[in-house]
Amino acid sequence: MLEVQGIHTYYGLSHILFDVSLRVEAGQVVCLLGRNGAGKTTTLKSIMGLAPPARGRIRFNQRDVTGWPPYRMARQGAGFVPDNRRIFADLTVGENLEIAARQGPGAEKWDRERVYDLFPALRAMDRRRGGLLSGGEQKMLAIARALMTNPQFLLLDEPTEGLAPLLVKSLGERIRKLKELGLTVLLAEQNLRFTLGLSDYGYIIDNGRICHHGRVAELVNDPQVRKICGI
Repeated sequence: MLEVQGIHTYYGLSHILFDVSLRVEAGQVVCLLGRNGAGKTTTLKSIMGLAPPARGRIRFNQRDVTGWPPYRMARQGAGFVPDNRRIFADLTVGENLEIAARQGPGAEKWDRERVYDLFPALRAMDRRRGGLLSGGEQKMLAIARALMTNPQFLLLDEPTEGLAPLLVKSLGERIRKLKELGLTVLLAEQNLRFTLGLSDYGYIIDNGRICHHGRVAELVNDPQVRKICGI
């Protein structure tokens, strides 16, 4: 579904990504692991067109989408959940969901009731303003809002950051459910233990370069990988 081929991405004159390549097959959950500042967020932004690469190619659903703006990526079926959530603080939970609703190409059809079934806590907050939600509740809302676009492919940036252990466990169960429904996911995380039970394959990024890749069960036992990820 996704193939990233040797991309180099810059912020101004700063060279952030160096020859990054990765693949995500349809129906997989693939993780991109690394410390803060390793290049995970920039990789996701490069894919979504928020930080277009200066060199290299990105193919999505067998199309060359290199440099496509985010709205075109969304129309092609890519949903993005940023690490800072970016919900509309002055809108209610229900309004945040309805403003994102569209008939996307995803096989599973999501509407407000269905995302409330996945995140029951949000149902009781339907009329609460987004800015009044806790960090964990905002994270759930950000994922639910992305699902309202009916994506084929979901990019999740640091979904567990700042969450209490119980919320991390609950979030893992929701992502596992999405995997069971056949949604393809690229998960950028530094929490290796969280990703272990969710992902089919993993890439390790450090200083803007992919330095290891393989099945997650193999990566977690690699001493060098554990050092890079800080575990």
